[in-house]
Amino acid sequence: MSNVTIRIGKKDDLPRVLELIKELAEYERAPHEVINTVELMEFDGFGPNPVYGFFVAENENGIIGLSLYYWRYSTWKGKRLYLEDIIVTEAERGKGIGKVLFDRTMQHSLEQNCSGMMWQVLDWNDPAINFYKKYGTRFDNEWINCTLERDQIAKYVSGQAKL
Repeated sequence: MSNVTIRIGKKDDLPRVLELIKELAEYERAPHEVINTVELMEFDGFGPNPVYGFFVAENENGIIGLSLYYWRYSTWKGKRLYLEDIIVTEAERGKGIGKVLFDRTMQHSLEQNCSGMMWQVLDWNDPAINFYKKYGTRFDNEWINCTLERDQIAKYVSGQAKL
């Protein structure tokens, strides 16, 4: 692992970042869910109002890992760092790369004066759950994730969908 460096992500990294995102979607059995594009990521991360940031892990072969985060604001706790994903390409897993990405992301949350950090993990992803347990992570079984997709919102707003 000595040849791996962690750095702040930049715009030129986005094609590889999207490849890693698609690799994660395959692993999580949901490749059809990825609708993001390099162009959207460029605008959302490097446009006039960036909404996310990321770190990359790289070695002599290029980018092999990613930690993508954004800010969340809690009415109870204030500014929080929300870790959207840590991804390490399959061939490089088990070498401590996820740990250095996670550690760098935690450090960033402190540098940005966050009151804490939060994320989600799939209930069947035992390797990730066991990884997070090493940090003393508190797992929350009370909250239910809720989602409305753009087309659902548009139907309701346009009056095509009723309550």
